[in-house]
Amino acid sequence: MPHLRSNTELARVDRLQRAAFDYFLRYSDPGTGLVADTSREGSPSSIAATGFGLSCYSVAVERGWIGRAEAAGRVLTTLRFLFGSRQASDGRASGYRGFYHHFLDMRTGERVWRSELSTMDSALLLAGALTAAAYFHGRSESEADIRRLAALLYERADWAWALNRGDTVTMGWRPPGRFLKHRWRGYSEALLLYVLALGAPARPIEAANYEAYTAAHEWLTLDGATHLHAGALFIHLFPHAWIDFRAIRDGRMHDYFENTRRAIRLQRAHAEENPHGFAGYSRDLWGFSACHAPKGWMRLRDGRWQKLLGYAARGAPFGADDGTLVPWASLAGLPFEPDACLGSLSHLIARYPALVAEERLPGGFNPSLPGEGAEGWVDDRIVGLDQGLVVMMIENWRSGLIWELTRGIPAFSRGLSKAGFNGGWLSPAVS
Repeated sequence: MPHLRSNTELARVDRLQRAAFDYFLRYSDPGTGLVADTSREGSPSSIAATGFGLSCYSVAVERGWIGRAEAAGRVLTTLRFLFGSRQASDGRASGYRGFYHHFLDMRTGERVWRSELSTMDSALLLAGALTAAAYFHGRSESEADIRRLAALLYERADWAWALNRGDTVTMGWRPPGRFLKHRWRGYSEALLLYVLALGAPARPIEAANYEAYTAAHEWLTLDGATHLHAGALFIHLFPHAWIDFRAIRDGRMHDYFENTRRAIRLQRAHAEENPHGFAGYSRDLWGFSACHAPKGWMRLRDGRWQKLLGYAARGAPFGADDGTLVPWASLAGLPFEPDACLGSLSHLIARYPALVAEERLPGGFNPSLPGEGAEGWVDDRIVGLDQGLVVMMIENWRSGLIWELTRGIPAFSRGLSKAGFNGGWLSPAVS
């Protein structure tokens, strides 16, 4: 159990974590198990949110929020549907070559919104399937089926094809046969993708592909310390939701855990400096990441005009900043800066109480914009990715459950080792 300054803090975190998990019960389809991208009516499924949900069931069982048999049944429904869904090169199939389109119809699983076949979102989905399989290790038929289907789904992904004859993985593909122009090259959330692609039992990529990915990393020197830069907070956090990077280093000696801790500190410092003079910013109010917001020129509370960016990946210290923040940042940062994040959470709830609805935080808010209260503009969406990240990162801070599960999954250790990671729990003497 982590150190807490009061029982009240733990009770608050517990309520928020529980409510975040409830998203996956409320906004998933009972027939397919697919999870909605957001809480908005008519939202399609996000395969990434579905992957987060698959991982969160283990937390829910351990916390007593749901029975093991019910959780296993929900996971099995999802995996059966995914494995049985149509894989083809036309525009209506769920996926192709073992990957899945970014957004699917909640009931039919057909591609919607002309979305891309997403390598990154497929990696998040497969990470969830593998995590669920590691947790549901019982002898019952349903748990055995979970393990079997997760293995088949992972084995089906053709990572070598996703290279498209290049040295790094493409971001995706569109039917009937066109790869996206951009590739996963340079520091990004695709760190998780590369680990899974390297560790795949069939058609994996090679260590040279990981080297090409890391060769494009962008390093900054800030306050005398080197930092692997990515502005948006989610980029740093997503790989840590599954992988325990504490005390392990790749061949270039990258310390990804410490780098993410530094990213949080830089975000807090940027908010304290507040170079654009936005309302509310301080060391205790920060959170620059991908989220929705109004779009276009709008008048702020102080009378200035500001160009709002709509949906954008906001970042700090260098990146888009229009006064919009993600309120979940302090919860997702708990494994890295627990004292600072607990303080930020207390400040957030005391200063902006209307953000919390049914113990759940919205996708974003902008206190610089006019509104009914100090909160200003508040997103009317609850976002599945945010809720899953909150559940998993809180649990990694509280008990390390997800990290413990993935340390025992051969795909993760194999992929990390192939990428050149060693030390810590990857050392032979460490179980």
